Amino acid sequence: MSGAAARRPFIGRILKHTLNPLTLRIARSTRGPFAIVRHAGRRSGRSFETPIIARPLPDGFMIELTYGPNVDWFRNIRAAGGCVILWHGVEHRMVALEPVDAVVGIAAFSATQQRILRLLRRQDFVKLVEGALTPAVGST
Repeated sequence: MSGAAARRPFIGRILKHTLNPLTLRIARSTRGPFAIVRHAGRRSGRSFETPIIARPLPDGFMIELTYGPNVDWFRNIRAAGGCVILWHGVEHRMVALEPVDAVVGIAAFSATQQRILRLLRRQDFVKLVEGALTPAVGST
């Protein structure tokens, strides 16, 4: 195993237990570019909340996949076909995912955010499409 591959799990654990709780707190504060994606584990069925970088669109959100498309939260929402995004205190039901190329993804963000995303050479983006919440069976 290469040195970089061996370090990834260690770094991931550090981020999960230090940076993610801080980012979740910021996302709940209704400020900044962070949202919370609520999703269910594809094997465990457990509920999870993960902080993400998001930009609201008229019909959903543009999401920057900081760690690429193979992270658990993204694999979970792909398997489920959707998720809930908590953006500035409001829940939004996402019902579809549309992969987009970096040019389209970066263009959805503000000018300042675009400069940062280009500087960091971000390449992975997805558009999450919002849909109506489905009423519970038997509700009127």
